[in-house]
Amino acid sequence: MGAKTVALSFKVHSECTVTRARTGLMKLPHYEVQTPVFMPVGTQGTMKGLLPDQLENLDCEIILGNTYHLGNRPGIEVLQKAGGLHKFMGWNRALLTDSGGFQMVSLLKLAEITEEGVKFKSPYDGSEIMLTPEKSIEIQNSIGADIIMQLDDVVQTTFQDYDRIKEATERTSRWLDRCIAAHTRPTEQSIFPIVQGLLSHELREQSAREHVKKNVNGFAIGGLSGGEAKDDFWPMVSLGTSLLDRNKPRYLMGVGLAIDLVICVALGVDMFDCVYPTRTARFGCALVNKGQLNLKHRQYEADLNPIDKDCDCSTCKNYTRAYLHCIVSVETVGCHLISVHNIAFQMRLMKAMRDNIKMGTFPTFVKNFVNELYPNCNYPTWVVNSLHSVGIDLNEE
Repeated sequence: MGAKTVALSFKVHSECTVTRARTGLMKLPHYEVQTPVFMPVGTQGTMKGLLPDQLENLDCEIILGNTYHLGNRPGIEVLQKAGGLHKFMGWNRALLTDSGGFQMVSLLKLAEITEEGVKFKSPYDGSEIMLTPEKSIEIQNSIGADIIMQLDDVVQTTFQDYDRIKEATERTSRWLDRCIAAHTRPTEQSIFPIVQGLLSHELREQSAREHVKKNVNGFAIGGLSGGEAKDDFWPMVSLGTSLLDRNKPRYLMGVGLAIDLVICVALGVDMFDCVYPTRTARFGCALVNKGQLNLKHRQYEADLNPIDKDCDCSTCKNYTRAYLHCIVSVETVGCHLISVHNIAFQMRLMKAMRDNIKMGTFPTFVKNFVNELYPNCNYPTWVVNSLHSVGIDLNEE
């Protein structure tokens, strides 16, 4: 008998003495991931506009795939024959898959939710698909991602019906038990429970306390970043990180704006994902510390500077704003070049946060970052309050 393998090990390496920020190393079957980490989203087993080797060159250590879409196309049979998604897409590093639950919101008109699961009409051919907790895990076991998510009952964040939110929160906990029971590869893949409860402190606390009882390797905070006010968003993140096991990674789902990443790292989050960097690239927007540049605007047509003179990505080394302005939203290569830069920006931001946490300078880094984003000190209330809650006073010299 060989030694039993461990699907995930996580060790906190350094902690900020002021905020809840920390760095860690998450060892997964396919790669070792440094946290805090941002995970780019490759919905269909591909990053729009980028190849796997380009992602490696950009220092991406883990990316995300979408269970619902992969289950539809190419489907379980093809993925199993290919030996899993890693081999199918030519990706050698870590993978995380979502459960398909988010499609309850994004494809709501096509979905019917019951205790059994979610019945979808396929957006591809109109056929009916029943996504149960067991089916979600079966698809994710075939995909072979290092981290897989439980199927959760997802309600739009701005929804107001308390009874429906309570039902969804409690159903998510029941579905977690079914997911764990259905999981056939526990030594190769880690299931993360998803804390739900929308904007209710009571329900989020109930959800977190139920989930920390389970024998799992990490946790996700779900149901946020769906249109709610930022003043409602950050207290739920803070509550989640305060309740979840500090010795396991905490993953905040669907968050990718730079200011959100900085604040949520300060609140104690370790992992993030979002389509934002590549989606905004398709609209001609490049990410910079001061926000973003819309390269479609005429002000850039004769601008021979790179997107960011301090960025060492291949786009900034070789192309000007004027060139990108000329081809953006006209030629597909424009989306590709801006996507390279935007992913590089996210990776550089996360590395800067890790470095500053290790050096003990994270609070200063946060202040400098916020002041560059809001140079006139017109800080949004939520930014001031969230940082004040973890010991950073933006008005203090």
